[in-house]
Amino acid sequence: MEKLKLMSLYAEFKKDLDYIEKELEQSVDSDSPIIRQASLHLLRAGGKRIRPIFVILASKFGDYSLEDVSKVAVSLELIHMASLVHDDVIDDSDMRRGLQTVKAKWDNRIAMYAGDYIFSRALISIGEFKIPEAHRLLSETMLEICRGEIMQIEYQRKYDQNVRDYFRRIKRKTALLLATSCELGALVSGADESVIRKMGRFGYFTGMSFQIIDDILDITSTDKELGKPAGSDLLNGHLTLPILYIKDDEKFQPFMERAFNGTLTDKERDLMLVYIRNSGAIQQAKAVSDLYLQKALGELDGLPDSKAKAAFVQIAKFIGKRDF
Repeated sequence: MEKLKLMSLYAEFKKDLDYIEKELEQSVDSDSPIIRQASLHLLRAGGKRIRPIFVILASKFGDYSLEDVSKVAVSLELIHMASLVHDDVIDDSDMRRGLQTVKAKWDNRIAMYAGDYIFSRALISIGEFKIPEAHRLLSETMLEICRGEIMQIEYQRKYDQNVRDYFRRIKRKTALLLATSCELGALVSGADESVIRKMGRFGYFTGMSFQIIDDILDITSTDKELGKPAGSDLLNGHLTLPILYIKDDEKFQPFMERAFNGTLTDKERDLMLVYIRNSGAIQQAKAVSDLYLQKALGELDGLPDSKAKAAFVQIAKFIGKRDF
């Protein structure tokens, strides 16, 4: 039901999203055929386009301009795309959303150049705004995302980490970009300062919940549903929230060690996933996700009732229940 509501929400903004999609395609055009093909390959792999939707809805709390909204949405989606390309290089991932990754279809060098190119195009898109605060906010967000990528490398296959380390990582990996989507959307539409701050906090709390659910789905979904092997996070050496809750379990530790050193067989992977699902770690992680969602919904209190506010509520509820 929540999935249907989300799809109907996207349908309501289809015209705006289609416009943004065309702008995205134009923005990744390049004189280099390889960079153009690699960028378009990632773009056409699709995605939920959560960031553009957040920019659109947040802009509705001010004076809405599709032209301004598209520039912001394109910048943020490009930053997200660039981080995905870099993540796949870090993780040596061959599949994303059921398709070959850029690094698998070409190589690591092309993937890194494509990611850098997409980052640069994001700066060009936002450069047309004469709002210093918008540039400061986007620059700080990009800086934190880069720090998050470095942190992800530092913590890869590291046993000695805790829940706080995990929260710091997903803040930089996901939450900050969603926070910036909401904040910039409200900012460029001229919304009140109090609304801009509420939007930023809503995006942050929603982003934290979104990533926790993503990490849960990596364990509870099938290979087909994910478009990559279930349990990929652990296979790539990343300790997510459910894993942190179970990592000291003596029966689980051999699975984790074999996942980290690359000797885990497919049969052992299946057994490992079943063990995690039955351990209570999934329920613990979902409870944390729910707490972040409640904080997100709390930020909407006091805002005027509108279609945008109702849509944000629907999205938040969907995130807590989603299965894809």
